Amino acid sequence: MDYFVGIKIDSSDDKKLRKYWLWGSVGFNLALLGFFKYYNFFVDSWVDMLSAIGYNTTSSWTLRVILPVGISFYTFQTMSYSFDVYYKKLKPTKDYLTFAAFVSFFPQLVAGPIERASNLLSQIVKKRTFNKQQSVDGLKLILWGLFKKIAIADSLSPIVDDIFTNYAHYPASTLILGVTLFSFQVYCDFSGYSDIAIGTAKLFGIELMSNFKFPQFARNVAEYWQRWHISLSTWFRHYLYIPLGGSRGSKLKSIRNISIIFLVSGLWHGANWTFVFWGAFHAVMFIPVFLMGRNAIYKDSVVAQNSIFPSLTEIGQLILTFAIVTFSRIFFRSETITDSFIFIKRIFTDFSFATYQHPLGYRMIDYYVLVILFVIYEYIIRKDERSPFKFKSKYVRYTIYSLVIMAMLLYYDASADQSFIYFQF
Repeated sequence: MDYFVGIKIDSSDDKKLRKYWLWGSVGFNLALLGFFKYYNFFVDSWVDMLSAIGYNTTSSWTLRVILPVGISFYTFQTMSYSFDVYYKKLKPTKDYLTFAAFVSFFPQLVAGPIERASNLLSQIVKKRTFNKQQSVDGLKLILWGLFKKIAIADSLSPIVDDIFTNYAHYPASTLILGVTLFSFQVYCDFSGYSDIAIGTAKLFGIELMSNFKFPQFARNVAEYWQRWHISLSTWFRHYLYIPLGGSRGSKLKSIRNISIIFLVSGLWHGANWTFVFWGAFHAVMFIPVFLMGRNAIYKDSVVAQNSIFPSLTEIGQLILTFAIVTFSRIFFRSETITDSFIFIKRIFTDFSFATYQHPLGYRMIDYYVLVILFVIYEYIIRKDERSPFKFKSKYVRYTIYSLVIMAMLLYYDASADQSFIYFQF
């Protein structure tokens, strides 16, 4: 569909006709996405609403279909092609195989980064030769991504699953531990996949955009979104926020646009009210930062930009931002919105403390040490997300390689769910 639409848009000088073709592409893609991902969600929500006002009915209209893996990612990627052609940032390709290669480029097909056509398509058609340094850099990123996935995300998975499944039986201290570890799990799981995808693309001479820039070191919520899932954030900015008017109009319109972006982002993640609340929560946290004019002050800097250690002010900002983001993870991880609110209620009403025991009997101290060392290491390399092993000393590099591989072997857990979290989106 988008292949033909791109050609039609480019061949027309009529603004209205070009817009009709664009909306045809957008409508077709969103219809497919909506059918597979949101149809049952809206039917169930409608049934629940009718039941709440006294009409007893059943959701007999729901469908038993399997959600295609990564449908949200490649739907947005193929839509970027139509948008870029419409805005004349890209000439459409007449070669269907080239277009198919752009849509189905396997390293980032199912979980991103969501590439803009103007970046990826031009690299696909360009003649490439083997670049040794690019390939070495790619292998390093793959190793770092595997470490984050295997040693951290997968090893934390049984702990997080146990706490969120049995939250009604745990005190506040354990619930806080669970959602904190989930923050590290989802970051290492998703950014680990992105590192593997970017590294694999380098082996083919393709440079994908960075998707994460150490979001755990963000100093406010706005900076967090400049560092977390960057490809999705920039997609929404270019193709939704700016066309809506961005921040060019009144404050009220800007707040409206910000709210739309975060609510749509929540729905993009999943057909569940938990994701809607997750998006709404981030909108509520982002808007005050925007109104104070602090949404872009950290755009071109990192924490402790010109020093070794962060200032006391920065430490406070890091803790507050991490706490806000981690709190929002309760909505992200819970099965239902009811579970989310009960989870939160127990945090604020059950103040007892208990030492948590690993569900498989392992020593928890080993996982605490691993996470702490990981945070310290990422702080050291915080200025360059593309080079996790960029040290001048060969001995330092090979020591780190050895430690990373040892950690993967030591913390590998065959019983853990080893699928990537974002495959479900």
